[in-house]
Amino acid sequence: MTWLSNDAVERLRHVAAWPGLSTDRYEVLRPIGRGGMGVVYAARDRMLDREVAIKVSTAPAPGAPSDEQLRHEAQVLAKLEHPGIVPIHDTGLLDDGRVFYVMKLVRGRTLTEHFADLQGEAGRLGVFERIADAVSFAHAQGVVHRDLKPSNVMLGSFGEVLVVDWGVARRAGAATTGARVGTPGFMAPEQMRGEAARVGPAADVFALGALLFWLLTGDMPGSLDDARRRLTEGRGRTPPRLVSIVLKCLATEPEDRYPDAGALAADVARYRAGARVTAHRDTALERAGRWLTTYRTFILLVATYLVMRVAFAWFRQ
Repeated sequence: MTWLSNDAVERLRHVAAWPGLSTDRYEVLRPIGRGGMGVVYAARDRMLDREVAIKVSTAPAPGAPSDEQLRHEAQVLAKLEHPGIVPIHDTGLLDDGRVFYVMKLVRGRTLTEHFADLQGEAGRLGVFERIADAVSFAHAQGVVHRDLKPSNVMLGSFGEVLVVDWGVARRAGAATTGARVGTPGFMAPEQMRGEAARVGPAADVFALGALLFWLLTGDMPGSLDDARRRLTEGRGRTPPRLVSIVLKCLATEPEDRYPDAGALAADVARYRAGARVTAHRDTALERAGRWLTTYRTFILLVATYLVMRVAFAWFRQ
C-alpha cells in the first residue's frame, strides 16, 4: 500500500470538489483564497511550465448568479491590459458546466498587510499614484471598479502594485440594479443609497479618496468635516494642498469630486512635483513658498554670486 502525503490528499480533495479543474493543461496545487463568488487555486500550467492562479465559480449549478458574475469578471479583465491590473490568460468550463478563468499568480501581500512597511508620505503617495493610474486606465475604457479598498490592492515581491477583484465592476452608464455594492467606509454616498444610475467614475474617486486618507492616517474617514479636522489638527498635520485633494475626493456629491481617477492622479502628480493643484486655492504665502522651492537652485546661484561680489569689493578696499 502506498501512503499519500497530506498535500496530495488535499489536492485530490479539491480536484474531486471541482470536477474537470485538473486537466491535461492545468494541475491544481493548493487553494489560496476564497470570496463570495469563487475559490482561487494556485495551479501549474503544464503547457507553459509556470504557476498560475485559477478562479473557480462557487455556483451551485451552471448559470447561477455567481457563475455569471465570474464570467463577467473575466470579460472585464480581458479588456483591461495594464501593468497595474492582473492579466487574464484563459477561461473555460468545468465538467459540470461551471465557469473558471486563469490569471497571473500574484506573489505578494495586500496593501493592508503592507501598510506598516510604507515609509513616509513619499512612499505612500508613490503607491497611491500607481493605484490611481490603474483605475484611470479602467475609467478610460469605461469600466468602474465599485469596490476599491486596501485589501483589493496587491503589492508584489518585485514592486508590482496591482488592483484586484473586479467582480462587481461595471461599465459606466450600464443598467444595474439598485442593490448596494461595495464596502462600507469606501462606498460613495450614492452607492450607500443604492442609486445605481449615479454610480460612475466619481464613485471610484470617492473610494480612492478614502484609501488616500487611510494611507495618510491609518484610519477610515468619517464625515467630511471629521476628515478635515483629523487631517489638519495634531502633530502629524497633512500639508494643505494634499488635504484639499483628499477632501475633493470625499465630496458628498459626485459632481463636486474629480470627474475620474485620471484627473485625481494628475493632481497628486502635480502635488508631488511642487506645482499648483486644481483642488486647492493657494494663499500668497504658499505661492511664495512654492516659487522659492521651484527656483531654489537659481536663487542660490544668484545669492552666491552677489555675496562673492560684495566680498570681492570689500577686500579691494
